[in-house]
Order: sequence, then structure tokens, then C-alpha cells
Amino acid sequence: MDVLVVGGTGFVGEHLCRELDDRGHAVTALSRSPDDADLPASVERVAGDVTDYESIEGAFEGKDAVVFLPALTPLFEPDGGNEMHRRVHLGGTENAVRAAEEHGVDRYLQMSALAADPDAATHYLRAKGEAEAVVRDADLDWIIFRPSIIFGDGDEFTYFVKRLKQIFAPGVPLYPLPGGGRKAHFQLIWIEDFAPMLADALEGDEHVGQTYEIGGPEVLSLRESTELVFESEGKSISIVPLPMPLAKIGLPVLGLFGFPMGSDQYEGLDFDNVPEDNDAAVFGRDPSSMKTFGTYLGLEQ
Repeated sequence: MDVLVVGGTGFVGEHLCRELDDRGHAVTALSRSPDDADLPASVERVAGDVTDYESIEGAFEGKDAVVFLPALTPLFEPDGGNEMHRRVHLGGTENAVRAAEEHGVDRYLQMSALAADPDAATHYLRAKGEAEAVVRDADLDWIIFRPSIIFGDGDEFTYFVKRLKQIFAPGVPLYPLPGGGRKAHFQLIWIEDFAPMLADALEGDEHVGQTYEIGGPEVLSLRESTELVFESEGKSISIVPLPMPLAKIGLPVLGLFGFPMGSDQYEGLDFDNVPEDNDAAVFGRDPSSMKTFGTYLGLEQ
């Protein structure tokens, strides 16, 4: 196949490009700054911005499959404010779907998010939900993935855990987490376990028209994940509960002083990021055989 990976130089994109390249597919990575990526020489690079249709349209010509990966992290408020979620996730999807239809692309894979819904509590999830609707209405053989948190070298989650400590309690061993870190749960999945599933979905006709919710081998609370991160660095912390009502007020206030947090981030810490049914088995993956977060951090064998 000739595959265009939109957002091919991001965290997931680089891994997927390498996976597809290893399988013998022709791969093109599209991003705003493709020259900065660590990609095999055999992967073609194309510059384009998903919010600008004319800048990306030509890259879709002759492609058999398209993967849409661009995403603004929900962990921090984006530069330009929360409306950027609609501009990138919804507007970018609309542009990619339009270009894919225009050029007769056979297969289209959309990266979405657990709990994506046009009526969701956050800008991020609402925009993701609206983008899913665009994909489902398209004249394309579509596939949608909704993963839990993805971890690996260069991931956003580990950085988020450390950054939250810098925001709430810099320079001291105390770590005041909203709700004590017990409210939000994640089924973290290693990127090296996840990327092959995306490639499998592109290669199998049976996946067309399906939405997959994917998680890793275990469910961890934010508190447990945080403790693992700092333990792996040999640091001792004492997590203390920051009452959720106080966090609801405090995070938006911090945003006014330049901290990249706000009401969306509060909402994100108040619900679980766990699939109802883990669809990893559809791709022949036994979750119990996947790498745990603790193993990745070097704490478990």
C-alpha cells in the first residue's frame, strides 16, 4: 500500500511510519515541520498544515490509505485557547476527509479518543466527537481508534505528571493532586504494542466501519501512575489530596497566570480514561502480554 500518515512526525506518527515501512509499505509523513523527524530515509516527507486545505490536498494524490493522527494534547490548554481543538481536530479532519474523497483514497483511519462525543464535558472530547461524525458520514472505508493514554519515549503523559508537580508544589516532597489522584484512571498502553494494531487495521478489510477502544494490560489511577514515575527516578514524594472543588477553581485561575491548565484539565481529572471493552484482542493481542507502565519505567521485570 501507499500510505499517507497525516501527523506522521508526532509521537504516534513516527512509530507508525516506522512500522508501516518495516512491513514494506510506501509511506509518506505529512506534518508542518517534517524535516525534524527521526524517520527512515525511505519514508517520504511532505510539509502541510491540516487547518489549510490547499497545503495538504496534493499529498493525498495516489494514496491507497490515509491515517489521521494530528491531536492537541488534552492534558494542557493549547496555545490559542480551547477553540484550537475544533480548528485542528474537527477542521483538520474535515480537510483530510475532503482530500481523501477527492483523490479516491481506499481506506481512512482516524485517531480519536475514549469518551469522544459532541456533547462531552471538554472542548477536546467534543471536537473529537464531532470529527468522528465527519468520518462516519464520509464516502470512505473508515476505521476509528479510541485509545487510552499511550506511553513511550517522548510521550506527553510522563511529562504531564512531572509538570503537574512543578505547578502545584515546586521544590518540596509534597504533591497535592486533585482528588488525591484517585478519581481519574487510565489503561495505559505502550506505543510499541499500539502502533502494530493501527497497521493491522489498515491491512485487514474486516476492520472497515469499526470503532475500536484500546487499552493496555492494567488500570492505574493518576496517583499510582504518578508514584511510579517518581519512584523510577529515585524520588520520594508524599501525595496529598487537593479537594476537587478547590481544583475546579484553582486550575482556571492558574491559567490566568500563564500555567497551561484550565477547566478542561479539571474535567479531565474527574473521569476515567478506560475502555468499556478492550478491543486489543481483535488484533490478536493479549493485554496480559503487553508491557506495563512500571516495566517500561524499569521498576518491574
